[in-house]
Amino acid sequence: MKINLNNRLEEFNVDSLSIAELLKLKNFSFKMLVIKINGKIVKKDEHDLAIVKNGDDVMILHLISGG
Repeated sequence: MKINLNNRLEEFNVDSLSIAELLKLKNFSFKMLVIKINGKIVKKDEHDLAIVKNGDDVMILHLISGG
């Protein structure tokens, strides 16, 4: 499967991945993440259910706070 992840083409040897699997595979360990699949926000409690498929556009952004 080929997806656009954070504006970069990524290729995986599977047909689909859940967001939780993708986060683990790409070593995203930040606590505060904003995730979108094709422009639709995926809530944290939906990470196991939200499926990324071939051709999807995925944005994973981590939030940083401070002052």
